[in-house]
Amino acid sequence: MHTISLSEFRANASAMIDRVEQGETVRILRHGKPVAELVGVKPDLSARVPSYKRPFEPLLQLPPGYSAVKTLLDERDSAPW
Repeated sequence: MHTISLSEFRANASAMIDRVEQGETVRILRHGKPVAELVGVKPDLSARVPSYKRPFEPLLQLPPGYSAVKTLLDERDSAPW
């Protein structure tokens, strides 16, 4: 953690933000007392991944060996039309 006075932070704000981007925390002091901490934002990965690529729980567990295609073909073959 890097500790810096408010006046020094004002003079070097860009450099302090660079430090935060690299993962460091910057504590800002006013009259020798801590008043703020500057920390990096953790990326929200779920917002970047499209919903169709996110993992999901299946609504229905199918029995082993079940084939939806075979069932559909069997149903189509047995239809009267």
